[in-house]
Amino acid sequence: MSVLDHKIDFAVVLSVSKANPNGDPLNGNRPRQNYDGFGEISDVALKRKIRNRLQDAGEPVFVQSDDRKVDAFKSLRDRAGSNEKLDKMLSAKNPSTDEFATIASQEWIDVRSFGQVFAFKNTTLSVGVRGPVSIHTATSIDPIDITSMQITKSVNSVTGEKRGSDTMGMKHRVDFGVYKFVGSINVQLAEKTGFTTEDAEKIKQTLVTLFENDGSSARPDGSMEVHKVYWWEHSSKLGQYSSAKVHRSLDIKSKVETPKSIEDYAIELTALDNLSVEEIDGQ
Repeated sequence: MSVLDHKIDFAVVLSVSKANPNGDPLNGNRPRQNYDGFGEISDVALKRKIRNRLQDAGEPVFVQSDDRKVDAFKSLRDRAGSNEKLDKMLSAKNPSTDEFATIASQEWIDVRSFGQVFAFKNTTLSVGVRGPVSIHTATSIDPIDITSMQITKSVNSVTGEKRGSDTMGMKHRVDFGVYKFVGSINVQLAEKTGFTTEDAEKIKQTLVTLFENDGSSARPDGSMEVHKVYWWEHSSKLGQYSSAKVHRSLDIKSKVETPKSIEDYAIELTALDNLSVEEIDGQ
């Protein structure tokens, strides 16, 4: 496998229909919005979905969510210690942080993609790995409308219990919205973590199928859909253009006052000289 030797930029266009794409725990789990009313999906949530898709593909992932664990480890410390070399280094007095980062990057695809901080109790080791794959927060093209409804439990949790205020709650959703997020893959950091061209291809495939196997009560299957993935591969390490200019070449505007489907949006891509783009339909 060859280490990535050219810069990559990408963009994803997705839609949300009657779902909560990313609830804000500090705001009653309402869908995230900025101060201008535009919807947001945090980069952390997007990386979580990418990790889940990589797990579905059988890739070793270090940061696993509790409901998607594929091993018996109860903490990141335990998972790091599952590697014999890393376990010895965690107990050593003066371990090599560079060697630790190299081994961890080789072991787990999300570490060599996104990076990771290794800092645990009862160890002097503290390692920060910077990953080459960066992802921006997804933002809706237009301000979003949020619908809230009150929900109740239909049964008691304990026999003989009377229904109280804790049996009621609120559920929030975005009626419809189109979001866009962008990202880049940095060659200099890829060289440090050993991120390969094959890894880049795996990341691309996860973007195309981002919401497969991601259903929940807040996001029913089919309520979130990837429509387009744009993938720019530069011819050099630094690239022919800045990432900002590449990302600006994709413009999305609503064609009607109240858009209700992806067909109500015009997606325009401005060609950049000597830089080709792969346009992929979502699955």
